[in-house]
Amino acid sequence: MGELIQRLVDSSQSRIVHTLVKSWRLLAMALPAMFFVGLFAYVPMYGVQIAFREYDPLSGLTGGKFIGLQYFKQFVESPVFWNIITNTFRISLGTLVLGFFAPIILALLINQLGSQKVKGFVQTITYMPHFISTVVIVSMLNIFLDPQSGLLGKSLGATSVLAMPNAFAPVYWISEIWQHTGWNAIIYLAALSSVDVSLYEAAKMDGAGRLQLIRYVDLPTIMPTCVILLIMNMGSVLSVGFEKVWLMQNALNLPASEVISTFTYRIGIQSFQFSYGTAIGLFNTMINFVFLIIANGISRKVTDTSIF
Repeated sequence: MGELIQRLVDSSQSRIVHTLVKSWRLLAMALPAMFFVGLFAYVPMYGVQIAFREYDPLSGLTGGKFIGLQYFKQFVESPVFWNIITNTFRISLGTLVLGFFAPIILALLINQLGSQKVKGFVQTITYMPHFISTVVIVSMLNIFLDPQSGLLGKSLGATSVLAMPNAFAPVYWISEIWQHTGWNAIIYLAALSSVDVSLYEAAKMDGAGRLQLIRYVDLPTIMPTCVILLIMNMGSVLSVGFEKVWLMQNALNLPASEVISTFTYRIGIQSFQFSYGTAIGLFNTMINFVFLIIANGISRKVTDTSIF
């Protein structure tokens, strides 16, 4: 029995070595990306331990007193906890839902265009906003929504829309959809390009119209891609973009715009409470991880499609 196990191990090792030698070019291309991920995603995880310690810069990461979950308890019991969680969920879930359906609809509509020139023009126009920086996007929002001189602000009242707490989330959603829908639709268009043309021809011979083609040919083709992307997005459901929210914030909309990422910045960087800020960030990451596991499990049982 021992000899059999040893043979299996040796055979498995030889196959791995053979695969690595055979695919060394692909491995060489992947090494820079692997190094980048390891350096900036895994090495910093060593510093997460300060969330459980009273961090002292003079003592280093491991020199502070171990206090366990005290900072996590402090955050949960904070009077601003539920307001921050509510704001984060409202902004993130709205962006997730709208950002999930909008690219699918856009890709399906573009795929129905007959002219390749028109299709390419529409694609170019829709994904160009993705390359505009966040600073420029927020500057555009301030200009357009200015009640004195803004193209849209003049018709929305004397008060700036960005100063209204109730309007912060809708403005964030709309700007996010406008900026990223075209870019996110590219992956769905790539999936639709793999559809066999004979399926369209057969469906048309059976009398199917455009809506029937979308329902019975296009949607089943891109559904696995939709499910995978939805699962991956669920892993960042509480990770609202810090830069955009921070730039859109002001004293008037702060009750509706304070989210976990901006609160972590205020606590950890501006207030120099590094351990407390790390604990809040780790709390956010763990909640995202739980959502990812749940979404993946539900998808695996319902659609037989999952990441792991």
